[in-house]
Amino acid sequence: MIARRDPAINTSTDIQGMTMRTPLRTITTFLLSAAAIAALSVVASCSTNSQQTPDIKLYVFKCGNISSRDISLFSPGVNEGQSKELTDSCYLIRHPQGDLFWDAGLADSIGPDGIEVFNGALHLSVTNPLRAQLDAIGVKPEEIEWLGISHFHSDHIGNANWFNNATLLIQKEEFDAAFGANPQQYGFNPDLYSQFNASNSQILQGDHDVFGDGRVVIKRAVGHTPGHQMLYLDLSNSGPIMLSGDLYHFTSNREHQRVPSFNFDKEQTLEAMKQIEQHVKQTGAQFWIQHDKEQNATILHAPEFYN
Repeated sequence: MIARRDPAINTSTDIQGMTMRTPLRTITTFLLSAAAIAALSVVASCSTNSQQTPDIKLYVFKCGNISSRDISLFSPGVNEGQSKELTDSCYLIRHPQGDLFWDAGLADSIGPDGIEVFNGALHLSVTNPLRAQLDAIGVKPEEIEWLGISHFHSDHIGNANWFNNATLLIQKEEFDAAFGANPQQYGFNPDLYSQFNASNSQILQGDHDVFGDGRVVIKRAVGHTPGHQMLYLDLSNSGPIMLSGDLYHFTSNREHQRVPSFNFDKEQTLEAMKQIEQHVKQTGAQFWIQHDKEQNATILHAPEFYN
């Protein structure tokens, strides 16, 4: 008697470990399921890739040293006659749409011997030239697309003439003071930015989203100077960071909301402190004080970077 073959049994094909007598309907179900899973994986992968945000890189540079022989200059009535060492920081933000350099530090030309300012109250020096730090990561100042300056005091504008191809992002009040008839009135030295193309400026009158994606935002914070501003960053891995400009010069001044004696407007400064602190609380941003030497020692510097 010849045995009859069940048409639902495949006796001639072995598919990746299935027995020679696996039912055809089981194989069909397996193949369809595998195809469906593969298709879903492709869709998920495409969805993930389409939602991925290109990384921003943040480089931090050492842009000079500030020795204060009387720290009460920054906190009137407190710590009179006490000395304090401060640092000077500047930054490069590399965004997929272009590069933004934030603050230009003390001029490299000051050198390690330094200079006296404020009638000897401050000694400024540069022991780690910015040009060498930029060379180390292959960046040329003339190739930078955007220059943002928190304000035009000499320790933030020192190397600005290098960036004369960049578009300057500046609050209107700061522009009028820096490029007006009497910049010295505001403590500005026009020689430090005399080669900068002022006509290539984007005049701001408030907060400004530099690249339109909410991840690099200039925050208006006037008072230290007529058009002082700060920079808010939202990095993919490091999270939100606020760069202080000179809203505060060191941590204790932030803790006690102290206003330096040489600020342009005390009341405007206090209001800026209030608004910025609210923003920091809402975003959970790290607050980096650009002159705080102790805090700065905990931050990575170029050629390392944050993203």
